[in-house]
Amino acid sequence: MGVHRVTLPASTGAPLTSERIGSVDALRGLVMVLMLLDHLRETWFLHVPVADPIDARTALPALYLARLAVSLCAPVFVALTGVAAFLFSTRHTRAATRAYLVKRGLVLMALEILYLSELYWGVASPTLWLQVIWCIGVCMIVLATLIGLPRSALLAIGLLIAYGHNLLDPIQLQPDQPLFPVWAMLHHRDTIALPFGLVAKTTYPVLAWIGVIALGYAIGPWFLPGVEVRTRERRLVGLGCMMLIAFGLLRLANSYGEKPWFVVDGSALRTAMSFFALTKYPPSLLFLLLTLGIGALLLVALERARAAPAVTALAVFGGAPMFFYLLNLTVLRALYHAAHAIWGSTQSLLSGVANYAWVLLWYVGLIVPLYLPTAWFSCFKASRREIAWLKYL
Repeated sequence: MGVHRVTLPASTGAPLTSERIGSVDALRGLVMVLMLLDHLRETWFLHVPVADPIDARTALPALYLARLAVSLCAPVFVALTGVAAFLFSTRHTRAATRAYLVKRGLVLMALEILYLSELYWGVASPTLWLQVIWCIGVCMIVLATLIGLPRSALLAIGLLIAYGHNLLDPIQLQPDQPLFPVWAMLHHRDTIALPFGLVAKTTYPVLAWIGVIALGYAIGPWFLPGVEVRTRERRLVGLGCMMLIAFGLLRLANSYGEKPWFVVDGSALRTAMSFFALTKYPPSLLFLLLTLGIGALLLVALERARAAPAVTALAVFGGAPMFFYLLNLTVLRALYHAAHAIWGSTQSLLSGVANYAWVLLWYVGLIVPLYLPTAWFSCFKASRREIAWLKYL
């Protein structure tokens, strides 16, 4: 869903013009480009036994730092999806907004099950991976049911979920209990048995992310054309700083919102790694405070540097994020299977490069080749607004 500036006439409230907000597209593009790094790790480095890429005691520091940077992706993208939904609602009726959110959500869920699971984990796999695209789809559908509430109520719901969901962590349901599938979908990462020998893995439990998309929708008015850029920047800086201060205080207290950090004897680096090792599945309160706080400050930085060529290029990726997501995963799997057919073992498809530096080299080498088709599609999508299905990519 694209984020737009909209101009509303004072008399009717009907839209007159619409143009994309470059800084929002650039931030979305930045997290999509960061996501490519994680996809590369999962393509070319998954054969290396890594129990936890953010384990402060054992993780390779370069891998840890890359994973920490990639942590921005999901929170920022989900929050911006909420912002985009609000701005969409300023140009459409509530019924039309709800219909779009539900249809877009169902499309994303279907893509996750029917294409991405098979693409990434193997054709005819018995496992349905309910990952980030599924999660965003569910969040959009839930948001469609909430948009009739006052903005203050949405803000309260978002804050209650984001700040309070860790209180639910002690609840553990077993597979033979009636509410186990619902709980696995909402808050506990687990495996759900399905008919016909299928299983579903709830990689992204959705409850906390519903809070994030609700908060994004609640701050949507900050992005209306009547709000001066400096006013929006001041609000975002204040929000980002408050979140980072709250993160620091709670993390130092070591009492709520995340597993405790610890001191690694003889290593200041690994002690710092422990401090910033946060839970993503589902996202802890501290994970959300850190990533969304940084995201708010990045948005201001990108707004101020919006004329820079790099920011303009990032906005291209952010103008067609779903296309880029599907494109990079498809290209990576094609490259992987081609490489495996030429050099890989016949015993297993789980192979790859021997050193993480090669992952970074692949990353640099793929940015431009992936940029070109994304730029073409972004222009095509903007010029063909009459093609209804394009708005779902």
